[in-house]
Amino acid sequence: MSLTSPDTKQVEQRWLVFHIAGQKYAAPLDSVSEVIRDGEVTPVPGAAADLLGIRHLRGRIVPVMDGCRRFGLAPRTDVDAEQARIVVLSHAGHLVGLRVDVVGELVTAATEIEPPPPGRVARAEDPVEGVLPLHDGFVALLDVGRLCRLSREESSQEERTA
Repeated sequence: MSLTSPDTKQVEQRWLVFHIAGQKYAAPLDSVSEVIRDGEVTPVPGAAADLLGIRHLRGRIVPVMDGCRRFGLAPRTDVDAEQARIVVLSHAGHLVGLRVDVVGELVTAATEIEPPPPGRVARAEDPVEGVLPLHDGFVALLDVGRLCRLSREESSQEERTA
């Protein structure tokens, strides 16, 4: 007999965990292109408030988002700048960088993914698709397509042509 809710789904997947403003987030490992040191980004006038700018990465221009702003979190002042990284995520041919405070562990397990907390689902642009129990708490699992602000149609159309 399972004690999980009907919205719970069983998944065996690998996730890269990272910390932003004291919160744990995870992206599917197959969506992580690379992790690079934080560095200079070129600001883009008129861009969204959570876009720090763009960065050149081996001939490609990669938009870099501020993790705190993207998730509506207050930035912490006690973050070690030497540990800050940019997690470069790939989805449907698009790359986006996400500045994080520190990269954590790699989690591989068959784990029950719970639905997002109430209130998060109502925000269509919210990239959190669920939560995973992890050690003494939980980690928010990201939908990389929504993080990149791709519509479902755009995301699935580009996956078919890739």
